[in-house]
Amino acid sequence: MRHTVDVSQESSQPSPYVAPPSSNPFGAPPVEDRPLPWAKAVLVTVAVFLVAGVVAGWAWQEFSPLAQYTVDEQGGALGEEQMTRIFGPDGTFTSIGFLTALVLGGALFWWLRNYGPWSVAIVALGACLGSGICWGVGMLLGHDPIEPRLQAARPGDLVAAPLELHTWTPAAAWLVGASLACAVIAAATWRADPVAPVATTSQPAASDPAPPVH
Repeated sequence: MRHTVDVSQESSQPSPYVAPPSSNPFGAPPVEDRPLPWAKAVLVTVAVFLVAGVVAGWAWQEFSPLAQYTVDEQGGALGEEQMTRIFGPDGTFTSIGFLTALVLGGALFWWLRNYGPWSVAIVALGACLGSGICWGVGMLLGHDPIEPRLQAARPGDLVAAPLELHTWTPAAAWLVGASLACAVIAAATWRADPVAPVATTSQPAASDPAPPVH
């Protein structure tokens, strides 16, 4: 008697899709970076630029070069050398504001980067606040009207020009510095979206059935 038996052999192939080893040995879910609450983010930004504005305002009135009026019988006059210093407070305000906002704006933008584009708006508003505080503190501490001092001076005396901004352009230095810091950091840390990996391991071909065993 002749018997024919078909024997199929099933080869065990390892799966090409192996789960990557977990970086957490205890199996706990990874902790995601969550953005700070809005109230805390705005409050910290306002507080930082508020303090910076006070310090910058003191430095502005302390280190600004002021032109000197020479008093004569007709009042006060500026010489050619002193005319070049008339815009000294504008330049000092611009330099202090730009550098302060550049440093603080960059640090706060990096800290608030999880907010995305909203972090730029928060930093920009803080920079505008710092600019206003700097001007207010400087004017409060260093502005002294010149007319009463000219009237009280005698011929030959030198009277310093009042601390003031001749244009409002220097006030924008805070916003420019903060915006530049945000742009540089965003460009340096920008990365394209990662491309999904392409599986290079093809499915194992179905094994040919074994020949029948007679």
